[in-house]
Amino acid sequence: MIIDKLKNSDTYYTLGERFKTAFEYLKNTDINKLENGKYEIDGENIFVSVQDYETKPIENGRWEAHRKYADIQFLAKGSEQLGYTDTESLEQETEYDSDNDIIFLKGSGQFAKAQAGDFLVFFPNDAHMPCISTEKPAYVKKAVVKIKLD
Repeated sequence: MIIDKLKNSDTYYTLGERFKTAFEYLKNTDINKLENGKYEIDGENIFVSVQDYETKPIENGRWEAHRKYADIQFLAKGSEQLGYTDTESLEQETEYDSDNDIIFLKGSGQFAKAQAGDFLVFFPNDAHMPCISTEKPAYVKKAVVKIKLD
């Protein structure tokens, strides 16, 4: 798991060309002007899901993980807490859904606070719980860039 500010993202270009492309997209796109939805950057290799929502209490959160894609979760507006832990420290809650590249897990982990301008990278071994309130429910606009790992 990585947490940093978008202005520092060139530090992570060494993760590969797909990560570089994804970070450049985030730096050159005003996410706040995009409608919610899926936007292709490089077909199914790199795409972004733009979403806005009200954050929720931790009791309503779910741990999730992916196998085919890494996530870059970038906060364009607002702030939230995001849980993170190693997938091996959690128990499986659902079967892996290969069509949607997601598995839900249960257990506990740590939380990091992110605010507008911050991003977090989650790899397949990083379970994460997004969309959690910092103090009370609040509005968030976010871009989740999916980067295919192969």
